[in-house]
Amino acid sequence: MPPKTTRVPQAKKKLNIGVVGCGYVGLVTGACFAAMGHKVLSVDNDAGKIGSLKKGLTPFFEPELQDFLDKCRKKRLITFSDRISELVAHSEIIFICVGTPPRPDGSADLSAIEHVAHEIAKNLTRYTLIVDKSTVPVITGERVSKIIETQRPRGVPFDVASNPEFLREGTAVYDFFNPDRIVIGVNSARAAELLQELYRPITASLITTDIRSAELIKHASNSFLATKIAYANALSRICDLVGADVKEVTRGVGMDRRIGQAFLNPGLVGGFCLPKDLDAFYHISKRSGYDFKLLQVVKEINEDQKEIVIQKLEEELWNLEKKTVSLLGLSFKPDTDDLRFAPSLDIARKLLERQVHIRAYDPASMSRAKELLGPKVAFAKNAYDCAKGAHALIMMTEWPEFGRLDFKKLKAAMELPVVVDVRNFWDPKSLKQLGFRYRGIGRS
Repeated sequence: MPPKTTRVPQAKKKLNIGVVGCGYVGLVTGACFAAMGHKVLSVDNDAGKIGSLKKGLTPFFEPELQDFLDKCRKKRLITFSDRISELVAHSEIIFICVGTPPRPDGSADLSAIEHVAHEIAKNLTRYTLIVDKSTVPVITGERVSKIIETQRPRGVPFDVASNPEFLREGTAVYDFFNPDRIVIGVNSARAAELLQELYRPITASLITTDIRSAELIKHASNSFLATKIAYANALSRICDLVGADVKEVTRGVGMDRRIGQAFLNPGLVGGFCLPKDLDAFYHISKRSGYDFKLLQVVKEINEDQKEIVIQKLEEELWNLEKKTVSLLGLSFKPDTDDLRFAPSLDIARKLLERQVHIRAYDPASMSRAKELLGPKVAFAKNAYDCAKGAHALIMMTEWPEFGRLDFKKLKAAMELPVVVDVRNFWDPKSLKQLGFRYRGIGRS
């Protein structure tokens, strides 16, 4: 786990930086550059969000982010606007951090990128480096460059670069200053020197490559991580069938330096990045002339895990109809309130279709969950209230507080002491000794 307070290196050369987009990536990027001493102007087309940020209100939960924003706002190192013209006038470097949501076919919707490129182009007055930080398909940089080339005032110089982000929600601030690597894709020495200077205070391997390669690195990385999870999920099915413990198997496999332990854990895949990027990379590959069939199999294996959870419930409860099932945790991972592609929502909807009564609790994402799941789900005030009257409890998100529960009290609140631990977070032996019927993923 990262330390509670992240060490922030200070920039020797202070730059004027613009960030387009105040979502998870954009707001963290802007706050971290500002904390280094740069003057940052962050822009978003959501006037309500900008109004809240000007008042010091952060639109989502991310550890350390509120503190960073508060300190930087007081020092006037970060300001907010809804006008790109103001951002272009301010900035030497502009980071594009807008959303690239999936279309129905899995390809990325780049309309926001295109709109931003048009707005930047018509407001350019001097040399500016425009950097794609959003996760985008290969060749996006060239298309952005073509828009700016044709629509800028004649003779105004510019460069386009790629600088993919590798921030994990829940540890995004720490990750910004402690990355495994920093990737920059450039087509000119001037752009390379500017980005190398910007990132010089951060101790990390800096990969300088061409723009197409940089764009591919992000999709390739996330797709490989999804593949490792799929492999662990497949192993968990075998372990269930033969009576082995998947945690012991993956521990033994992951100790091989060529493989590693990270992401070699079975479970439900969620969050905005891995599912979206897996689909996008498959679409990119097929469009380029290669049918990357492995990615389709990876998606199928990971999606099947949701049905496995329902199957384990049925094995314990027989008929699910009219039973009460508690969901402990809703966000796709701990230390974030993000519910985008959260497996808990799919599980809840599958159970509602079976006329199951659902009680749910999460430390951070309750208000958003109420909007998404509606009145058919009862939302609890804490874990014990969530377990009240439950015929089974699904441990969905491994929040640290769920590891410190009084399990005797939890069991006393339940109608039946059935636990399905989709994260293999709890110790089966301890729970069984207390009288729980424990079902993990690939372990019993």
